[in-house]
Amino acid sequence: MIEWLLAGLAGVVLAPTVAEVLRPRMGPKTRQEAPGAFAELPRGVTHYQWQGPEGGPLVVCVHGLTTPSFVWEGIAPQLAKAGYRVLTYDLYGRGYSDRPRGTQEAGFFTTQLEHLLDHLGVTERFTLIGYSMGGSIGACYAELHPERLNKLILLAPAGMGHDLGPVARLVVNYGGFGRWLFMAMYGRSFRQGTETERDLPSSVPDIVDRQQNELRYRGFRGAVLSSMRGILDRDLEEEHRSVAESGLPVLAIWGREDEVIPISGMGKLAEWNRRAEQEVIEGAGHALAYSHSSEVIALLLPALEAAQT
Repeated sequence: MIEWLLAGLAGVVLAPTVAEVLRPRMGPKTRQEAPGAFAELPRGVTHYQWQGPEGGPLVVCVHGLTTPSFVWEGIAPQLAKAGYRVLTYDLYGRGYSDRPRGTQEAGFFTTQLEHLLDHLGVTERFTLIGYSMGGSIGACYAELHPERLNKLILLAPAGMGHDLGPVARLVVNYGGFGRWLFMAMYGRSFRQGTETERDLPSSVPDIVDRQQNELRYRGFRGAVLSSMRGILDRDLEEEHRSVAESGLPVLAIWGREDEVIPISGMGKLAEWNRRAEQEVIEGAGHALAYSHSSEVIALLLPALEAAQT
């Protein structure tokens, strides 16, 4: 009897690990369906896409924690139509990019962007737009390279305080047990969370199904957890104060009804960078990049134009 109980317990403990190992890797076969191109970077393959006229003012867009670069499909084409040269790419662990191991702290992501820009031969100054976790990455990159940027634009940015709930705190703070709990529960939690957005208006076709499709591939769950324990596990006061001291223009756009990155972050940013411009989109939640893309574009275009003068 005890042996059966122990065997059952072992099965429960090992089930999340076994399930992860059995998931397919992101590889050449799946990448055949991807738009854009691929760069062989030091830490792995990175998927990227250019839109807009060559020679147009350059805009680089960085997505967030769980939704890959397709999150920009409602925004990037409009920027391209306005004459901007837009670069979108998949962060490591998401979309069509590789899933390298390693703690996903700031340097993990800023180095990926540095390597990608070097690979593409980008030498001109550009505007960097970061959405959600991409806002944290953007702030960290701007601290390192303010001279490379015309402007930093933050869309519902992380890095100014957020609370993902007691379960998230548990998986972040409790090592191996936290990882086991996350790997066992995250798939269901992610599906439930994205399903609540199925009836939202969206400028990105089939976005809920495409978000949930990320769960099919090995390494996605681990990447999300690593980011939660890494770049998302602290406020970025030092980075934002450094950006302020550099004089780099900053615009932050918030959703009034955002329950993931609360609008209270406006106060922190105002404290850390008194020159930062801030705008609020009424009625928008955290999905504002695709649920309110027209309103976002209306704020982006004049900001981008001002960045060129």
